[in-house]
Amino acid sequence: MTAPLTFTYTVTERFLRYVVIDTQSDPASPTCPSTEKQKDLGRLLAAELREMGLSDAHLDEHGYVYATLPANTTKQVPVICFCSHMDTSPDCSGANVKPQIVRNYQGGDIALPADPAQVIRFSEHPALATQIGHDIITTDGTTLLGADNKAGVAEIMDAVHVLLKNPHIKHGTIKILFTPDEEIGRGVDKADLKKLGARFAYTIDGESAGQIEDETFSADAATITIRGVSAHPGFAKGKMEHAIKIASAIVERLPKNQSPEATEGREGFLHPTGVTGTLETAALGLIVRDFTEDGLRDKERLLEGIVRDVMAGYPRSTYKIEIKQQYRNMKQVIDRHPEIVEYAVEAVRRAGLEPVKTSIRGGTDGSRLSFMGLPCPNIFAGEHAFHSRLEWVSRQDMEKAVQTIVHLAMIWEERA
Repeated sequence: MTAPLTFTYTVTERFLRYVVIDTQSDPASPTCPSTEKQKDLGRLLAAELREMGLSDAHLDEHGYVYATLPANTTKQVPVICFCSHMDTSPDCSGANVKPQIVRNYQGGDIALPADPAQVIRFSEHPALATQIGHDIITTDGTTLLGADNKAGVAEIMDAVHVLLKNPHIKHGTIKILFTPDEEIGRGVDKADLKKLGARFAYTIDGESAGQIEDETFSADAATITIRGVSAHPGFAKGKMEHAIKIASAIVERLPKNQSPEATEGREGFLHPTGVTGTLETAALGLIVRDFTEDGLRDKERLLEGIVRDVMAGYPRSTYKIEIKQQYRNMKQVIDRHPEIVEYAVEAVRRAGLEPVKTSIRGGTDGSRLSFMGLPCPNIFAGEHAFHSRLEWVSRQDMEKAVQTIVHLAMIWEERA
């Protein structure tokens, strides 16, 4: 029997407090965390968890927050972990965030007050159709909001608060993990899973209310290094082979129907992420994405074929391709433990939502955690239009996420 959830939500208050702390990560930095300012939020979260009674809550030297909510049942319940990341995307400023709340949203476009060019258009954001009557939190249009993933952080914090204030809700030992640098692909580089001590985990980092994601892209990075032939531009005829122009020719040959802007659903892509160089030497970076290993290999063979064809027109130039594995589709691991997703589906249903199982066209900390031995699907946090100044989240969806986390803790105890 489901215990009644009678409590006051504080998730919005927490969220508004967290988003004004700049935690943008930096892919060019070699440190962990990549930016020290991520620890500002980490210190606050650890302090708040200790104030709630989680005496072991702490921020480590790498910017990770760990905490334990002890079991209040005599059953032997598997230890589960709830995880969210503290950093925000390098794609858009996260400094001086000024959130606003559009209360009792009744449809239509949402203009952001500090920049008239920034409008969350109803026609371009179909998820707004499900938000009638909700309170929508946005920025003023000058920064991203940081709902990715401070919504998840706030929801986990509020769920801990609920469980502590409602001791009649029985649960096993619950571990909390907040990570840095997820947005730059390093979210679990320094995570200490032995110290964490969990058997299963859930990232709270998804989009629409009710969604459960048990599958991600598999991902590789490709770097193409080109060595051209230098010559004085005044005397270059028949001599110069310009490395930057060679790199540009490779980009131009990439298939248009296999780009991010032309794909959806389970379609993968080849995506150039940067070109650097001089006349003599250039480096072209790409990411390769697909839901299957075979799909990755096909795209990488296609890429190499394009490079060979282009280089044939520059006979005195050379190239090198390096492929680096980034992460793999977590479904390979999660499917071995079907109860993890089954319990999440039931928790979403108990929160009054229709569960929707879907795939992530990207990766999460859960992708790598799963292959590190901690199976970890992803649950909705309510965030939308992330990595942009149009980012938004609903108060009611965040509250449903809190309910889902609490019900999930209960279900693991019931089924033990």
